[in-house]
Amino acid sequence: MGVAQVGGRLLEFVLQQQISSLQSARLAAALHPIGTTAFLLLGTPAVFTVLHGAGNGILTIAKGTLPVQFFGAPGYGLRQGLIMVPARFAQAFAPLSFGLALQAWGAQALWLCVCLGLACLAALMALPRPGASP
Repeated sequence: MGVAQVGGRLLEFVLQQQISSLQSARLAAALHPIGTTAFLLLGTPAVFTVLHGAGNGILTIAKGTLPVQFFGAPGYGLRQGLIMVPARFAQAFAPLSFGLALQAWGAQALWLCVCLGLACLAALMALPRPGASP
């Protein structure tokens, strides 16, 4: 997965002149549910590992650049800290929550991951292009 993360970051670096941070974030958000669906339907963990890893790698860059694109540089540190609070809580509770889902639903709990990933993608798709009039 680490190799895929680095590959995703390299892809982000190559494409950064052609696509916006929002487009990068959308791509990153799409890769996890695609990879999870491929794993569930095809049973091949390699596809999931590459897609999830690449998406995670791209997302690490997009998380830092997207707020600047929407809000500008002034107050970046405070704003980034506030934005990350809910993410840190979700990250802290994810292992327990997913463990309970696995206990209740078995491998079918992975569909929950697909749905959550698609919800994140939908939220990113609903965001207007930075600088676009509402």
